[in-house]
Amino acid sequence: MRVIVDTNVVLDVLLEREPFVKDAVDVFCLVEQSRIDAFLCAATITKIDYLLTQSLPASKAREALWRLISLFEIATVNRPVIERALGSKIPDFEDAVLDEAGQLAGVDSIVTRNTKDFAGSVLKIFDPTELLAQFINR
Repeated sequence: MRVIVDTNVVLDVLLEREPFVKDAVDVFCLVEQSRIDAFLCAATITKIDYLLTQSLPASKAREALWRLISLFEIATVNRPVIERALGSKIPDFEDAVLDEAGQLAGVDSIVTRNTKDFAGSVLKIFDPTELLAQFINR
């Protein structure tokens, strides 16, 4: 399974946000165990950097980014992704960019806590709990 992970799931891990952190960490474990191929959108990386540097020293924020890119592949955001996102059925532009970057990267699913925000996507949409359920007894 190839997935693109939404920013909110990554932040659940990095900021240990309850009650979401356990399932988000378990999704990361699937990636570490190579049970799924996982991507982050390039725009997710820049957003996470911005958010982390608001509360951490720059060196700690960069350390977190290095850990992320060692675990995840990066889905490209380029002109075709932006153009397709502008014409997307997904109303939120940031979500549309994630969706289009995922499609360009060849993923089949998006992992997000905001599943309703991706109603116009052609990709399968899972919240972390639903994704984890796909791997029970496998």
